[in-house]
Amino acid sequence: MKHALFIIAPENFRDEELFVPQEVLEKNGVTTTIASREAGTCHGKLGGEAEAVIGLNQVNAEDFDVIIFVGGPGSQTFRDDPAALLLAQKAVASGKILAAICAAPTILAAAGVLDGRAATVFPDENYEKFLTEKGAILSKNPVEVDGKIITANGPEAGEEFAESILDKL
Repeated sequence: MKHALFIIAPENFRDEELFVPQEVLEKNGVTTTIASREAGTCHGKLGGEAEAVIGLNQVNAEDFDVIIFVGGPGSQTFRDDPAALLLAQKAVASGKILAAICAAPTILAAAGVLDGRAATVFPDENYEKFLTEKGAILSKNPVEVDGKIITANGPEAGEEFAESILDKL
């Protein structure tokens, strides 16, 4: 049984970037767990709610096959969060699949794991600049797969993003 960890912001995660990939993965037999800064109810930008069952400080990368950072304006709270950055680094170091959608690829860039890798991000000048400054090779594709790192540029790419994760699993 494969196990995916979704990391969402406590406030303003992008609803469909969690719910669409989660549904696709679960329909295909993948167990999903939601984490946030701490356990509790998280609120989506569009009014959805999701229950984080674990806080980032309690997450062990070894327990999951894929770690997924969900986008939305709230995701930027993790760009300077030591637990989030360490988790991204540990995922790559241990050969796990690491994925991020919308604005969340900036978290991977901040963790230093996109250096020399192709990646896409929500089409925003500041996000794109941040990725390239951190060494990423910027792609304009809706979904970009480079080894075990998968990035997507926004909510419209949610299903393709999930399918790419399934392919890697």
